[in-house]
Amino acid sequence: APESLMQALEDLDYLAALDNNGNLSEFGIIMSEFPLDPRLSKSLLASCEFECVDEMLTIAAMVTAPNCFQHGPPGTEEIALTRWRRFSHPAGDHFTLINVFNAFKEATANPTNPGNNEKWCRECFLSCSALRMAEMIRAELVEIMKRIELPMSEPDFGSEEKVLSIKKALLSGYFMHIARDVDGSGNYLMLTHKQVAQLHPFSSYCNSRRIPEWVLFHEFSISEDNSIRVVSETSPDLFAELVPQYYFSNLPPSESKDILQEVIDHLAPASAMEEEEK
Repeated sequence: APESLMQALEDLDYLAALDNNGNLSEFGIIMSEFPLDPRLSKSLLASCEFECVDEMLTIAAMVTAPNCFQHGPPGTEEIALTRWRRFSHPAGDHFTLINVFNAFKEATANPTNPGNNEKWCRECFLSCSALRMAEMIRAELVEIMKRIELPMSEPDFGSEEKVLSIKKALLSGYFMHIARDVDGSGNYLMLTHKQVAQLHPFSSYCNSRRIPEWVLFHEFSISEDNSIRVVSETSPDLFAELVPQYYFSNLPPSESKDILQEVIDHLAPASAMEEEEK
């Protein structure tokens, strides 16, 4: 549909993938090297700047592969939630996926016992095929990074500084996927489309029963009761720091936009001072 095509071009423009003539920019050409959603490509490239490439490669692989969480037979729901809780990360689902992937790699490190992979996954209510697919996707992305000579970073998942870097890399590509809990009960209003959605049941926040106010989400699904999937907490300050101004100015009016505008106005004098010092 023409409307969908125009929306796609507009999104690419917001991501700095197009030049003024509507052709791919130099940045867009590099983004197109990756067989990923453009937002994910942008986040992966941004991770080079924020020195969290290793972690973003894992996130990109895990969200591209099929969902790794699996419900067991009826009556095992509570057991599954308990097993998944061991992987939960307070920063959100993207970070939980890193924990799942790293645990899978550790648990299946013994090549002489391949049957252990399936056993470990069954015990944790995880899909072994999905995690193997994530391994393959990640390996392919690493090869692309090497081929186009992008900088890699050493794995260092765990520190608060690294968590902040990952959030910045994610926001660089997913600033269009921001939502705010408008009533404190998990009803998230999306900034772009002004639709209300709830957290997907597989979200680690549903397991911990903690509802963050501002979130970044990977995708929105109308078919699953208006739910947002793969959700991590963010903040107005981070959003104000990384959002392109021309995207923000095109957002429809809302209380959330007013809150963000106050943050941007508050940060503006500091940004101007930093530029002057430079």
